[in-house]
Amino acid sequence: EVQLVESGGGLVQTGGSLRLSCSASGLSFEDYAVGWFRQAPGKEREGVSFMGIVNDSTVYADSVKGRFTISKDNAKSTAYLQMNSLKTGDTAVYYCAAVRLNRVWALLSPGTMRYWGKGTQVTVSS
Repeated sequence: EVQLVESGGGLVQTGGSLRLSCSASGLSFEDYAVGWFRQAPGKEREGVSFMGIVNDSTVYADSVKGRFTISKDNAKSTAYLQMNSLKTGDTAVYYCAAVRLNRVWALLSPGTMRYWGKGTQVTVSS
């Protein structure tokens, strides 16, 4: 059984930082591209950042460029999302997802992803 488990969410003040982790099991993590999505109350789920398999290609939503960094440790079967300079608009439930995809050239839609975690809440207070 494939499982993705997010952790690292919490409450932080504007300008603060958090690092989310996504621990994977039941799949060959090195064969999968990973992505982070978020969903705020009343809004659709949106792609935040993605990392492909080949050359660690990465993509970021414009709203997080320069503030968020995605990374992946295949040896630990874990992906990370380092979030700096957090804003109240970053408040959402953050989801980790995976799909077998070599390169990522653009933000992926939720329907593209094969496996999902259950999410972790990130709340940024002013």
